[in-house]
Amino acid sequence: MNKMIQSIPKIKIQYEKTMLLYQAAMEEVLTRIHILNREFKIENAYSPIEHISSRIKTPKSIYQKLQRQNQPFTMENMMKFVHDIAGIRIVCKFTSDIYSLVSLLENQHDLQILEHKDYIKNRKDSGYQSYHLIVSIPVSLTEGCINTLVEIQIRTIAMDFWASIEHKIRYKYDKEIPPHIQRELLECSDIVRFLDQKMLALNEEIYEEEANHKDDYEQIIDSLKAFI
Repeated sequence: MNKMIQSIPKIKIQYEKTMLLYQAAMEEVLTRIHILNREFKIENAYSPIEHISSRIKTPKSIYQKLQRQNQPFTMENMMKFVHDIAGIRIVCKFTSDIYSLVSLLENQHDLQILEHKDYIKNRKDSGYQSYHLIVSIPVSLTEGCINTLVEIQIRTIAMDFWASIEHKIRYKYDKEIPPHIQRELLECSDIVRFLDQKMLALNEEIYEEEANHKDDYEQIIDSLKAFI
């Protein structure tokens, strides 16, 4: 019993250091994303990101995920089997913004993308749509540099709204959603896809018109220069 009591502070320190690692990794990735967004805005006069949120999984959530995988709750198993302890969610206006961000992240030399899951082109059976990445980023601590995993979810405003409502419904029914409600959710998912496609088409049309007006303006300026 005494040995068990004496080991509790040691386990607590190990857990807190592990969480510090994931917190640091998440902050590193967030910094990269903010910089990429600012650079994109300077070059294109447009920001692809509507808003960003982040979270660290609770001990209870980590334990439940390991339990579902029949794995004991240890620091080693946390790092090996739970890839979304640190999570970042990026919400964009348009689906094209999502793929632009994925491309920008792929070009980060010391941020390694380990896994792509495109639930936009291949949505889940539930109707869920989003783009998921598992990335690895080096974090420097006193004992050295440790590559740490962060999950990034990228979705549109419409996808995020659907996912938020679906999550509340799933929680209410303890993950067993009645069939008729599931059918309604799938119909709403179809509407979300249609809405995103229509809004993207409208945005591209407006952008094209603005580009044409800019070309006309530049031609007028060039013509006026001939008389100066």
